[in-house]
Amino acid sequence: MTQQTGQTAIADLFIIGGGINGCGIARDASGRGLSVTLAEQGDLAQGTSSASTKLFHGGLRYLEYFEFRLVREALEERETLLVAMPHISWPMRFVLPLSPNMRFESDTPTSRLLRWIMPWARGRRPAWLIRLGLLMYDTMGGRKILPAARSVDLTRDPAGRALKPEFTRAFEYSDCWVEDSRLVALNARDAVLRGAKVMTRTRVVTAERQGDLWQITTDGPHGHEVHAARAVVNAGGPWVEDIIRNVARINSSEGVRLVRGSHIVTKRLFDHDRCYFFQGTDGRIIFAIPYEQDFTLIGTTDKDHTSAPKDAVCTDEERDYLLAFASQYFAKPVTRDDVVWTYAGVRPLYNDGAKSATAATRDYVLSLDENGPPLLNVFGGKITTYRRLAESALAKLAPRFPAAKPAWTARVPLPGGDFPHDGVADLTARLARQYPYLTPYWAARMIRAYGTDAFKILGDAGTATALGQDFGATLSEAEVRWLMTKEFAVTAADVVWRRSKLGLRMTADQITALDQFMVGAASRAFSPAAE
Repeated sequence: MTQQTGQTAIADLFIIGGGINGCGIARDASGRGLSVTLAEQGDLAQGTSSASTKLFHGGLRYLEYFEFRLVREALEERETLLVAMPHISWPMRFVLPLSPNMRFESDTPTSRLLRWIMPWARGRRPAWLIRLGLLMYDTMGGRKILPAARSVDLTRDPAGRALKPEFTRAFEYSDCWVEDSRLVALNARDAVLRGAKVMTRTRVVTAERQGDLWQITTDGPHGHEVHAARAVVNAGGPWVEDIIRNVARINSSEGVRLVRGSHIVTKRLFDHDRCYFFQGTDGRIIFAIPYEQDFTLIGTTDKDHTSAPKDAVCTDEERDYLLAFASQYFAKPVTRDDVVWTYAGVRPLYNDGAKSATAATRDYVLSLDENGPPLLNVFGGKITTYRRLAESALAKLAPRFPAAKPAWTARVPLPGGDFPHDGVADLTARLARQYPYLTPYWAARMIRAYGTDAFKILGDAGTATALGQDFGATLSEAEVRWLMTKEFAVTAADVVWRRSKLGLRMTADQITALDQFMVGAASRAFSPAAE
């Protein structure tokens, strides 16, 4: 419960960072009855959380590093999350072509073990070991919804048509897609609906312990403001170490290893809805994934990142590496002319001293500083395990909040996700019947973005004209106003590159017109509010 001290309200938790970890913790804590304030220096998911490979997955390759707890937790979460967000997450099948040139990265525990047991293999990934890994993958997480792995004859299966003829065998297994930045926005929205205060474009300047409370100074749209809280959660992602040292001014030996993951988006490279899992001669892996109906997403790289997190871009070297990697498999080489967009993000991995960026742990570490009112620092983490991370964070803080309710988020729908996990087709058909002016693409996009909330956005509009200004690519004024009032969008980039990927379909002039509209709308003081 929020209390007042002088003119300053006292929150239970003040969360720094509006990525998936910060917003996931805000939602969980608000649902337990705690008062929560969250500050994000930019837009929600503006950093790492909008630059992922868009997968809810266990991390098949992490088995090579013996990260069994992390993989098991992630596999358990896949189906838990599918049920809670069927609009923005769905099952996918991954085709893993087999080749004698596939090799381990040299410093994995599995590669070292096989060098000792099978020195004649010379670092190759044998097919039997991959099949064993897939058997573990199928059984470790209590799989119920997703189909099991199987063998594929690429000479007969449609998945083989896009590949070079030398690839004749493959394994196929299940993982899941997720709209990563929409996941963040919906967690933030649900947190607000449960009583949290979320402030975007608000930088935390200082955080100081004063007696039993934290005093936090922020700089945002309303200028400098002072907040008080019983505990602070540092979910700053790539900025977590900077927040410890320069905002909270605390000496700590813990730090992050910044690893850049870059992706390219190309014209559509194949005509089916399955993904490819490609293994390289250097021990790395990449995915080639159907993307936004008309494109293919290829990634990711793993490069140590030494500059500011905000400066992360896909370099020409990384683009060419991904093109060359994919071209080892596709029958038609993938070239620079095929690339329509690139993006990169910085993963804030816990600095465990690993030799390479690829080998650095993807597991999360929660470090609690109790030299006064508590400070919980969040290091690392995977988007797949964000909900479990939030539960673990609240468990760390539980002794300070004995009146808090128990864990509750498992399988509880996010906004718009209150329909069966296999009900997207039926819901899309219902939307199309109720609003017959929607094209098939438009109806499918609305359900995949908003689920049952699509009906609220379209309301009683009997024609497309009734939705207001048309910004192109099926983006209407009604949808933009929803994003501004419910999902914290302020600029065109928030809408076309994070809440959606309509930037791939809109012209520069259309995006400029959207920006001008949103500037005018913002001046009329839109602010997210509980319904």
